[in-house]
Amino acid sequence: MADILRERIIEGLFVPGERLSEEAIGSALGVSRNTLREAFRLLGHERLLDHKLNRGVFVRVLSAADVADLYRMRRVLEGAAVRRCAEASPEALRLIGETVEEAERSASDDRWQDVGTANSRFHQALVALNQSPRLDETMRQLLAELRLVFHAMRNPRSLHEPFVERNRLLLGLLEARRAEDAATYLEIYLDDAERLLLQAYEPAG
Repeated sequence: MADILRERIIEGLFVPGERLSEEAIGSALGVSRNTLREAFRLLGHERLLDHKLNRGVFVRVLSAADVADLYRMRRVLEGAAVRRCAEASPEALRLIGETVEEAERSASDDRWQDVGTANSRFHQALVALNQSPRLDETMRQLLAELRLVFHAMRNPRSLHEPFVERNRLLLGLLEARRAEDAATYLEIYLDDAERLLLQAYEPAG
């Protein structure tokens, strides 16, 4: 159950600040209240939900400090992954390539939320180059938190469009087994992405 709710957060179906109704979700998914509460508890530990006394369970609203910390983690997880591209199997690179193609198709159709979902899958596939189930799980939780941050952007196209082509370029470096070039490129990539998101937290005016 927690996996289903987490995936819905990653896909942007639940938005920050939204109150989650036990009755509505339990009925829609055909699960008991106890099962749902256990899922809520787990996602609270993953920092995706907030339990507010006498008010209910809400999708968490992240801060600028959360964004900075998430990007510190991304630099570690993804940086280590791309440095291992020389060991990457053709299948691993094919999976990364599929996410790039998915984002390109969605962008051509002006479906920017779907571009964001494809981009999340791209970075999940990158971390899979570490060949560590534990790091894969950490990245899944990180990306779910990060998806909450995406909602701070009023225009999702402005966030996702610049990285469609950059994902293609990064894939090319991985396929060429240029590990250090890929790591350097990724560092700049993540710096730029973090800067874009932090701008959404700056006071208007």
